Amino acid sequence: MFRLDTKKSNVKLVVAGLLLGLFMASLDQTIVSTAMATIIKKLGGLDSFIWVYSAYMIAMVVSTPILGKLSDMYGRKRFFLLGLVLFVVGSILCGTATNMDQLIIYRAIQGVGGGALMPIVFTIIFDLFPMEKRGKMMGLFGAVFGISSVFGPILGGSISDNLSWRWIFYINVPIGVLSFLFILRAYHESKNTRKQNIDWLGAVLLTGAILCLMFGLELGGTDGWAWSSWKTVSLFVGSGVLLILFLVAEVYAKDPIVKLGLFKNRLFTSSMMTSMLYGGAMMAGATYIPIFIQGVFHKTATQTSTVLIPMMLGVVLSSQIGGRVAGKFVFRNVMILSAITLTAGLALLGFALDTSTSRGIISLYMVVVGLGMGVSFSLLNISTLNAVPPQYKGSASSLIAFFRTIGSAIGVTVFGTLQKHDFQSAIQALPNMNPQFAAQIKGGQALLDPVVQAKIGLSAEAVNLLLSKLADSIIYVFQWSVILPIIAFVFVLMMGRARLAAPMQAGQPGGPPQGEHAGKPETSMHGG
Repeated sequence: MFRLDTKKSNVKLVVAGLLLGLFMASLDQTIVSTAMATIIKKLGGLDSFIWVYSAYMIAMVVSTPILGKLSDMYGRKRFFLLGLVLFVVGSILCGTATNMDQLIIYRAIQGVGGGALMPIVFTIIFDLFPMEKRGKMMGLFGAVFGISSVFGPILGGSISDNLSWRWIFYINVPIGVLSFLFILRAYHESKNTRKQNIDWLGAVLLTGAILCLMFGLELGGTDGWAWSSWKTVSLFVGSGVLLILFLVAEVYAKDPIVKLGLFKNRLFTSSMMTSMLYGGAMMAGATYIPIFIQGVFHKTATQTSTVLIPMMLGVVLSSQIGGRVAGKFVFRNVMILSAITLTAGLALLGFALDTSTSRGIISLYMVVVGLGMGVSFSLLNISTLNAVPPQYKGSASSLIAFFRTIGSAIGVTVFGTLQKHDFQSAIQALPNMNPQFAAQIKGGQALLDPVVQAKIGLSAEAVNLLLSKLADSIIYVFQWSVILPIIAFVFVLMMGRARLAAPMQAGQPGGPPQGEHAGKPETSMHGG
């Protein structure tokens, strides 16, 4: 297996390089949002702009488990550097795009790079630091997600307004170059001379299964792709068939992309499922709180770019706390408190929120959601890496990111369907509502644009009525979202009494005990 050579590596420079790389990749998921209106004006492509987001997400989801496994086989350093190169090259290309189709393709290149960066960062941190420092460092790196979520929309709006939308991509170049140089010069691994076997069949089948699933989620419910249409159904059926074939292939593969035996470990499996459910819950808040405030308080998209700051401050704080207490308490107990807090936060948004609620109270609810959410960014990475043998840490870290992203994608789709259905039911029940007009405005988000309001020719009273129905439909989404942390609570209980343990062989002098409390992180595939 590959190990960090601490005698040759400069730990401070390695940490700096990893922080820069993670910040760059996580920032790019949010910085584009507030600049999209400007991009559409310059490049056109209103009918396909959603794929600027989707291409990135799909490419990242597809590449994450494959690159994570390859980093286990051939070393963390080379694949982290590869991810940086792909991300920076993709960023440069995005900045030079002259039409929407080019931008979508270049965003996919960025996504492949992001699929390498995010999981490998946490694997290197676990290799880099001893047990007593891992929680603190994981909390620091987990907080990067919250920080980037706060500054991403602000930077996106500011750069596109004062410079050019192209600079939201060019800004990645100096960050990526610095990260590359730090890791290249400061990070050194011991070599593994064992002959490696790449599971090509598994990689192809997994890629096909994910692509079918993600395209089904992205296209389903859009024009020409009704959920019941043969095209949409065939994508989901194809994904299921390819997934089954992938699982069969992994049983017989010599070096499988996903070691199925890992899921026999209760701690590992519960961490994966909790990560997926938290990913869906995160999207409920991050997607619909800005829309609610835009509609209720009549703000523009740029004015609401900072609206998520209270929630993300909660994320940053609790991510730090989760990392620091990981070595002092069993994982389950910390995550129980997290799940209760997240449930309470979403319940406040779903059952205590209405159109008369003040911004201050909404901000307080958002802080509670953030406090419940942030722990997962640090602690679930720690519990996952603590649950597997060293040779599978890259694969395990990639899977936690994979499940979180899949949860986010499914969450966006399910919540979007719920919101649209509730909104349509509400407005079609209004007297004198034209069914064609109701179908045209779909989920109602288009009504937030003053240009669209003027184009439709509605009175201010009618617009306010429709926006109130939009707000009600978003509250309906929050009510449903409470289910996710409640289900996650069940998986959290499955964590048992596992806790952070040093990566030493059980039974060695100074090594972890072989009982339940150790979680059997390095020696057992069935612990937890």
